[in-house]
Amino acid sequence: MKKVLALMGATSLVGMGLAGCGTSTSGSGGKVVLTVATVNNSQMVQMEQLTKKVFEKKYPNIQVKFDTLPENQLRPKITEDVATNSGQFDLVTIGNYETPIWAKNGWITNLTPKFNAMSANAKASYKYSDLIKPVMQSLQYNHSTYAVPFYAESSMIMYNKAIFKKDHLVMPLHPTWAQIQTLARKANNPSQGIAGIVLRGQSGWGMNLAPLDTVINTFGGRWFNRHWQPRLTSPAVNQAVSFYTNLLQKYGEPSPATTGWQTALSLMSHGKAAMYYDATSEAGVLETPSQSSIAGNVGFAYAPVAKTSHGSHWLWSWALAMVKNSPHPNAAFKFMTWATSPQYLTLAGKTFGWANVPPGTRYSIYSNPHYQKAAPFAHITLKSIDTATPDSPTLKPVPYTGVQFVEIPQFSTLGDQVSQDVSSAIAGRISVKSALQQAQQQAKTLVNAQNTKGF
Repeated sequence: MKKVLALMGATSLVGMGLAGCGTSTSGSGGKVVLTVATVNNSQMVQMEQLTKKVFEKKYPNIQVKFDTLPENQLRPKITEDVATNSGQFDLVTIGNYETPIWAKNGWITNLTPKFNAMSANAKASYKYSDLIKPVMQSLQYNHSTYAVPFYAESSMIMYNKAIFKKDHLVMPLHPTWAQIQTLARKANNPSQGIAGIVLRGQSGWGMNLAPLDTVINTFGGRWFNRHWQPRLTSPAVNQAVSFYTNLLQKYGEPSPATTGWQTALSLMSHGKAAMYYDATSEAGVLETPSQSSIAGNVGFAYAPVAKTSHGSHWLWSWALAMVKNSPHPNAAFKFMTWATSPQYLTLAGKTFGWANVPPGTRYSIYSNPHYQKAAPFAHITLKSIDTATPDSPTLKPVPYTGVQFVEIPQFSTLGDQVSQDVSSAIAGRISVKSALQQAQQQAKTLVNAQNTKGF
């Protein structure tokens, strides 16, 4: 990860004009071959299936190859590739954390000129103005678009209505974390294999820190004060991390320190948990009968709050970006606009079920009667995305943006380090106090290293 940190901050690499090997220029029959690096989420796997069935038939001169990896493997691989101009990929799946940083470094292509150059018919078909504004703002740099969202999400509480009914529990539409703790205690039933709540405990800044950072924010904590002084041992952060750790240790899933979102989602979908706090994008899985035994019996509520609503729910998007030196920019743009078009959403809905449509990208899907019928979570998802506060994520002022991350290149490494400390606390190997002391020192080391350069 030190290597990745160095690469993400190394804007000088771009100016060196390193010669990349380039992706393949043609496949069998002289086809253009596009290579796409993507995360192994269910919506991305479905995109690969539809690409073969639909896109390649519509554009027989373009072949699309996918390199599909788990999130924690994808990030370092594509970061190293684009930073060193190795040329393995034409398109990469990145988030709104990476997009402005990579755009500043010159690693990905400014898409605004390409959208401006689209024909009138293509513009009318793509409907750029239909893309949800907070999501698109998070994928910009210097007022230009550098990635387009395949799906986007915030966070919310999902709960098993059958368990709640059996235990005579009621979920508020806008719960507090104290209420969630009480509900988890009452619903917890280890003898029956039922966890009161499932949460991410696995290390990784995109794993346990994603939900935990929203807890820290809403408890009034922050990573740094406005002068970039670390605040990870503050009473508010200690209270938030202690709360999260205790919640998992007392009422969470078995082995929570190694649980990522995939395992947590599986437990929830198989009726092994009363509640699940995580990404709004996972609601579609829970409401799809072929993937969930509790489909049709799931309730949804807004992300819990404590002292403040600032930063209580995140904003994230998995988006497609074009690598700066892709030898196939026209074909790459054609594919990325196909995969993020309103027509793709209709195709996905008809093919995989409307609840499984990639969510959070277009306003029009939220007025689609097929989607509204299949997605009882739709209103909460859209409202949560619209009210996320990445520009003011904390109760007290901070010099950074980002709800579940700090928008600096070095966070990918620092976040992973801190998440390991948190995971150790969840596992009971160290105390929360010790975990946060280690995290504070790691943050101080980062700041000291940046004193002469700034962030």
